This record gives sequence, C-alpha cells and structure tokens, in this order.
Amino acid sequence: MRAEPLSTETRREALEAMAGTSPEDPLDVLVVGGGVVGAAAAFDAATRGLRVGLVELQDLAQGTSSRSSKLVHGGLRYLQMLDFKLVSEALRERDLLLKHTAPHLVRALPFVFPFEKRVLDRAFIGSGVSLYDAMSMRPGEKRPVPFHRHLSRARLRQRFPGLDHDKFIGALEYYDAQVDDARLVMTLARSAHSLGALVATRTEVIEYLRAGAADTADAEAAAAEDAPVQGVAVRDRETGERLEIHARETVLAAGVWTGRQQEAAEVPSGLKVLASKGIHITVPKDRISADDHVGVITQTEKSVLFIIPMGRYWSIGTTDTAWHEDIDTPAPTAEDIDYVLEHANAVLESDLSRDDVIGTWAGLRPLLQPVETDESKSSKVSREHTVMRLAPGLSAVAGGKLTTYRVMAEDVITFALGDRQVHRESLTHAMPLLGGQGYSEWEARAPEIGQTHGWSDETVDRLLNRYGSLLPELLALVEEDPALGEEAPGTGGHLRVEFLYAARAEGALHLEDLLERRTRVFHEVPDRGLGAMDAVIEIVAPALGWDEAAVAREKQAFTQVVEAHLAAERTTSDAEAAALVAEATPDYLAR
Repeated sequence: MRAEPLSTETRREALEAMAGTSPEDPLDVLVVGGGVVGAAAAFDAATRGLRVGLVELQDLAQGTSSRSSKLVHGGLRYLQMLDFKLVSEALRERDLLLKHTAPHLVRALPFVFPFEKRVLDRAFIGSGVSLYDAMSMRPGEKRPVPFHRHLSRARLRQRFPGLDHDKFIGALEYYDAQVDDARLVMTLARSAHSLGALVATRTEVIEYLRAGAADTADAEAAAAEDAPVQGVAVRDRETGERLEIHARETVLAAGVWTGRQQEAAEVPSGLKVLASKGIHITVPKDRISADDHVGVITQTEKSVLFIIPMGRYWSIGTTDTAWHEDIDTPAPTAEDIDYVLEHANAVLESDLSRDDVIGTWAGLRPLLQPVETDESKSSKVSREHTVMRLAPGLSAVAGGKLTTYRVMAEDVITFALGDRQVHRESLTHAMPLLGGQGYSEWEARAPEIGQTHGWSDETVDRLLNRYGSLLPELLALVEEDPALGEEAPGTGGHLRVEFLYAARAEGALHLEDLLERRTRVFHEVPDRGLGAMDAVIEIVAPALGWDEAAVAREKQAFTQVVEAHLAAERTTSDAEAAALVAEATPDYLAR
C-alpha cells in the first residue's frame, strides 16, 4: 500500500468524485462518520476492493475518538462482569495492533495496581489478572507483552515513588497498551484513502436520498414506503455548496450522534444510544515521580482511575456521568476536575492542585441500549456493539470501544454488503496501517536519526511513535529546509515539520485540527496553544492557502475555543460548560 496524502486538494477531488455519482453509477459503500469506527469501516471496505466514500461533519476524530483514555486494553472490569468473550476479543485485538497492524502507534504500557489489603487484594486481583493473562495466550504465538508480576512494598516504592507508600503494602504489575487515539483515526482514514477511498471532512449530511423520492409527493412519503436509501445530500461546510452522493449501501457510524442521524434518515425505529461523559486532566511530568514508563490503575466508587504517562505530562482520569446537554459540546466542569484531583491525591504522595492542571478534555461514551432482536428486526447484537439494518440500503453500528474498532468495522461492512460480499473478505486483520510496515527497521535506526539531525532520544522516539515507517517523508522535508527540524515555539517540543506535514498529508484544514488532534498541544501546554499560533500559522498558511483574512479568522476562532474551554473549567454545571463551548464553536461554513 503506497501512502497517499490527505490534503485540501484531495478533499476537493473527493467531493467532486462523490458528487459525480448517480443512481446508475453509485459508490459501493458510503460511510457517514469519521471517528474510529467510521474510518475503520472505510478502510475495511477499501481492503475488499470496493468503491468507498467517507464523509465527516467535523474533523477526523473530533468527537469521542480523540477524547478517550487513549488505551488499547482488554478491559479488566469486564472480567468482574464475567464477560469473558468480550475480554478475549479485546485482548486479541490489542495484541494484533501491537504485533502487526499498528506497532508504531500502539505501545505496550505496564500498570501497577496498588494493594491496601495484603491477603485479600493479592488473592482477588491476582486471580483476575492471572485469568487476564491466560486469555491472551494463543498456541504457537509469542506474547507481545510480559506476564504480570507481584511487587512488594519496597519494589513498589522503587517502581512508582510518587505513590502514597504509607497506604499501600505492595502491588500487582500487568501490561496493556496505549495509543494516540486521534492519530489512530487519521491513520485509518489515510490508509483507506491510500487504497482508493474518497475522504471528505467538514462535510455535513443534510438529507438521506430515497429511491423514488423525486417522483413522490414528498420525501416523507417515500420513507414511509420503506424506499431504499440511495445515498445522502451533503453541505460542504467550507463553501456552503450542496452536493448529492449516491451509494448502494450507506453505513452510519456516528457514535453518540446516531440518534440525530437516524432522525435525519426518517427511519421508524433504530438504535438507541445514550451518552456518558468521561473527563481527563493533564499535569506536568515532574509533578509525579515514577520509574521509567509505567502507569497506575485503581478503582473509584464511580469509575476507574488511570494515571498514565504521556511524554512530557501525565494524563489522569476518568469520570462516568450521564450527559443530558448538547452532544456537540461536552466539557469538563470544576466539579469534574476536582473529582479527578481528589481521587488522584488519595493515591499519590504529594497532592496535586488546580494550579498543576495544564489541560483537560471531555468525551462522550456511546452507551448502547438494548434493542429488539426478534425476526422482525434485522440486526446483529453483541454485548458491546450492535449492527442494524435501519432501512434498505442503510445500516448502522453503535456501541463498542476503541480497542475493538476493527471488529466493529468488519461486522458492519459484512452486514451491509449481505450477499454482495461474495469473494470480498476483509483484509484488515492482515494489512498493517500506514507506517506499520517496516517500522522495526526504522526503529533500529533511531540513534542514527537523532545524531544526524541533532534530536534527543525522546524526540526521535516520539516521531517514530507518530509516523512509523512514514518518518522518511518528514526527514525529506527537513533535508530540503533544515529549519523545519527545529522546535516550533510554544508547542511543547513539536517540530516545525510536523505541522507542515499535517497540513500537506494528514487532512488538517484548520488551526484547531493542528493543535488539538494532529498534535496534542492543546492538552500539553498551560496556555492551550495560544502562544504557538503565530509560529504554526507561519508554517502552514502557504500549504493551506490562507490569506491575511483567513489567518485572522483562524486566530480568532482558536482563541475563542481556548477561552471557552478555560471558562467551562470554572463552571459548576454541565449546562453552563456546554453553553460556553457551544457559543465559541467555530462555524467553518463559507470560510
């Protein structure tokens, strides 16, 4: 698979190509939704040799898929629920990502689970993790992560000095993995595009096209007659233009937005998805003392507490609270942040305060509610996700979690194709994502790369973890212009070339895309990226075609987003926080 760029030009070409479809010459599959499942569904369909399109209202991964705990894991808590099948599936997918499909993006990460009760905790938690390890074993295959081990109080102190060692008598250490979720989604979308899929972000679905609707008194009558869905009408949010895209099968992968899209499609019944908010905070790396690369996991009365190393900072979360506000604008409140700090301080030696918080994010988990599965309903249900036929030509998938995205994507494409899938099996279990093939060779060259360009080991490791075997594309840009190999001011260590490459090859269209998802500057520096704006704009403006007016709009829009999130962090209710973020959310229409 040859790496093809995602750019403003390829987006324009994708929209033109999709607008050129017709009922007589449709796409095979159109995916609505650019989160992890939508991008994976487009990739899955593309590996089958199908003619594929993907449209996303916002940026790739702008919703839930960039706001997770950024873990790839089997899910210890599901063992407590005795859901062995789900845990086994998730562990299989974790190991596949680590070993084969995305070794550059997904890294093994040890966690310590501290004990307060010497006998009970070691017996109960130890037996659970022993089963967890056993379920990941496969005959003839080498494990990509070590087995768990027990730590004494002294060894725990060495491994994670920052814990409150007066409270804990030891720990269990086991392995899962972590990933930059937003980059995983972008890489999935770019991998799909490299196989021929047409990808267009900032493209809003405004109507579902029904067969015969033009000849019917109105579209509602056509829907009432269960007329097949033949694609969608969209609005290009960059220009305001309306386009029609025709497809044999339309796949809805919209997460918490599923209900909204089902209403737009005017289907009589469908999937019911509720939203639960989970938030995370970031604090500087030097505020918590730990040995090398290790995290902490404990249980709270409402959720799970993770303390996760992420380069120059720690991520701490999460919460689990019902969300009743606008699903477009989740944001952490002061109460959320205080909750996370309180539970972190309960296990840490030195207390953290609000002054230590340098970033936050909030995501909405799509909680799938039970659906009818009798013969009158065409659906496939698992404990974690469901695939359903909403109307002829329109299928949906909802539920699940980040780790099992590939299974969800394969299920919905296979389901949507039905009899059309003959001789077209998914290849996503065998095909590495872009940057994965040949990654180990470039990893072995890390010392040479650092010496040649004067980069620290930390910088080279981070670049390899972001780009894998695509790193030579960035090195070529640096060879053309050595200044691109320097750090961009205010970005917390990111190189200038990373922003240029994001604009040219990774589908970034706006400043927010660059600072919040292609990089995570928004969560890594105290000013949330405001101090980086001028430097980043100088780098990307020519590539994105920004004139002075566009630059002014980008700066104003990003400043408003940052200020709204900072204000939301001081509020006392979800309603207040959501209203502030909604008011500041940029409308990129006709820019």
